[in-house]
Amino acid sequence: MIAKHVAMRSLRKSSFSELVRYMCDPQDKRERVGRVQISNCHSLEVEDAILEVTATQARNVRCETDKSYHLILSFRAGEEPDETVLEQIEQRICTGLGYTEHQRISAVHHDTDNIHIHLAINKIHPSKLTLHSPFRDYKTLNQLCEIVEQEFGLERDNHQSERQAARGRAGDLEHAAGVESLIGWVRRECLEQITAANSWNALHQVMQTNGLSLRLRGNGLVITSADNTAIKASSVSRDISKTKLEMVLGPFQACGAKGHRTPARQYQPRPMRSRMDTSELFARYQVEQKSCAALRTKATRDARAIRDQQITAAKRRAAIKRNALKLSGADRLTKKLLFGQISKTLLAAIDSACAKHQQACRELAQQHRQHSWHEWLKSQARRGDADALAALRARPCANGLKGNTLSGEAKATSLPSIALPTDSITKQGTLIYRCGEATIRDDGSALQLSRNANPETVITALKLAAQRFGQPLRVNGSADFKQQVLELAAQERLTIRFQDPILEKQRMVLLASKRQQSGQKTSLGVSR
Repeated sequence: MIAKHVAMRSLRKSSFSELVRYMCDPQDKRERVGRVQISNCHSLEVEDAILEVTATQARNVRCETDKSYHLILSFRAGEEPDETVLEQIEQRICTGLGYTEHQRISAVHHDTDNIHIHLAINKIHPSKLTLHSPFRDYKTLNQLCEIVEQEFGLERDNHQSERQAARGRAGDLEHAAGVESLIGWVRRECLEQITAANSWNALHQVMQTNGLSLRLRGNGLVITSADNTAIKASSVSRDISKTKLEMVLGPFQACGAKGHRTPARQYQPRPMRSRMDTSELFARYQVEQKSCAALRTKATRDARAIRDQQITAAKRRAAIKRNALKLSGADRLTKKLLFGQISKTLLAAIDSACAKHQQACRELAQQHRQHSWHEWLKSQARRGDADALAALRARPCANGLKGNTLSGEAKATSLPSIALPTDSITKQGTLIYRCGEATIRDDGSALQLSRNANPETVITALKLAAQRFGQPLRVNGSADFKQQVLELAAQERLTIRFQDPILEKQRMVLLASKRQQSGQKTSLGVSR
């Protein structure tokens, strides 16, 4: 299990209500939001609890930092603790952080390859109205995760958090977007050469060889790539901070006249290393993103022109009305009232045009939104692009499904012919199908059934597995799941075989028993 605090650096962007609404938003997915729990609040409904927490935060007027604590608890792939265990884990983590009495709302999400819990915690104590912010919470969370793993028998995970925020954010970006960051590229490709330089001149030569430049900015050093992407040198490694380098190389010396030597290599945003070649897909992605940006610019320009035309037309109408009023024979008081009415009408028309323009801009931003590499792959895979789906499944972190699964020797190379509505696609290329009230997950190598799978769902999964993976089938999971699969396969007389010889023998015995019972019923019917 991994626990991570998502810090909100900007107080302006911090909003407890928006965080909770994001947590509880199904996003047109059935398999997203699971258990939602409200703790230490008088309210039992989410919206009422939001108002209660917001009112509590408003009572503390001295606090100038973020008043909400966003925590994510993520479990290993295949782990599906029940609601009671999840509740106990949440309580244990909050107690360890010192938030036992604090108001919080939690939501379990199931739409990714790892079940995870989002917790929105109010940092303001409900009665004392004091703010509690755990000191070095990453260390506390690491210790709590180890304790929880031992107590509840969870699979051990890596709890070594990044202490530097920039390095941690770079890793998060690479994992979420799937594109190599400049920090990660420098750390992997040329950090050893940088640390091996024995003079400022040698260091600048190493930078030029790798298409980089090193310069002063403020009280530190920045590394800039050919596309003007800049990062702090200390964010790559503390060994190449300005202080450490000056201790070894002496006072900083700027690079002299730049030579015309072509760099041996240089940083370019590329997909992270994968088990397949994604160069053609990434070229398509870049072309579409540039086209999307151009379309958005043109659409925004057109929307601005429409707004200006509407404002100009409103001003023209107002001018015509004023001129007509001046030529009329109305008395002074009447003209004053009518001039005021014309001004109000003009201001209302301008406000209406501006409001329509803002709404149009919001719609255009959503319609022509820039997608990350993984988001684009997911959208293409949902449209039926087999290459995009294969690229998602080729990620090194795609470890396969666990739990109650059905698989075979062969791997699926195409989408299933059995019509099942797709609920969503994860970043590891796992297709989540809706099947009644349950779901079936398909990662190309196995099918995983959700905890609430009914007999109809299991039968559908067996038929789908036989079609996708051929014979024989491999059944993994709990003893109850294996028994259910065995009985349903014999009951429905499905043309499948099991790889496990014990299960296959039991299936043959059950099938023979079913046939014998069917024969006895037929003979009784004939004798009557």
